[in-house]
Amino acid sequence: MRSPSSQANDPRCAGAATPFPSSGKAIPRLIRDMRIGLVAGLGALALTLPGGSLPHASSLQEAAPGTSSFHIPSLPRAAWGDTEVSDPVRKIANWSAATQDHAGMPFFVVDKESARLYVFDSSARLVADTAVLLGLAIGDHTVPGIGEKAIADVLPHERTTPAGRFNGLVGENLSGEDVVWVDYDAAVSMHRVRPHRASERRLERLASETVEDNRISYGCINVPVAFFETHVLPVFSHMSAAIYVLPEKMTLAEVFSSAPEVISSAP
Repeated sequence: MRSPSSQANDPRCAGAATPFPSSGKAIPRLIRDMRIGLVAGLGALALTLPGGSLPHASSLQEAAPGTSSFHIPSLPRAAWGDTEVSDPVRKIANWSAATQDHAGMPFFVVDKESARLYVFDSSARLVADTAVLLGLAIGDHTVPGIGEKAIADVLPHERTTPAGRFNGLVGENLSGEDVVWVDYDAAVSMHRVRPHRASERRLERLASETVEDNRISYGCINVPVAFFETHVLPVFSHMSAAIYVLPEKMTLAEVFSSAPEVISSAP
């Protein structure tokens, strides 16, 4: 599972990932950062406006003629309907929607604490979610050089699924299987669950209602086959997309340092 791709000439599998996003609809990070700065600036501006209310806004629009106030539209937010999602999932999805960090493309959120994968469309609406299998070891960092190790040499405490924001790219592993690279250098990918070893009971672990037994992989994100082929592979077959892997020991602020705290988790 930690075998890096042998297709060194394929830019989708290269160690230096294509700058996200590669689509023509990309919004440069500079614009995203300016947007975040504007949100913070509006908080100060609100103190001078009638009522002194704190805006949740990305721009100001003049009100109807004859009035002296401004209309401050709300920031875009994610939507998950009736699906129960954790507070960290709400926060990171709302942040991505408000700042357009996902650049108007579908994005994915992996909640390690609940061992679930959430798929959002380009409008930040939840499309589907599923249980997944994750790294055996609890932790948010990758052991340096782990991607160069043979699977047999990876120690149990090194089998972590790293947290962070990744640019997912489709590629192939050494077996020729199409996977989505999450962290290529660490050989961490998102792929179909492989029930090769009966003793690992990977399919049974996915089907169980408990979270603890979902920790079994070498760090890769194991997805049910039908879900991978229906909701994951079609997206990455046409573009790169953001994958947010939420931390389980660190805080959101420590992992996603640019995510503003003003984006609440409320729907």
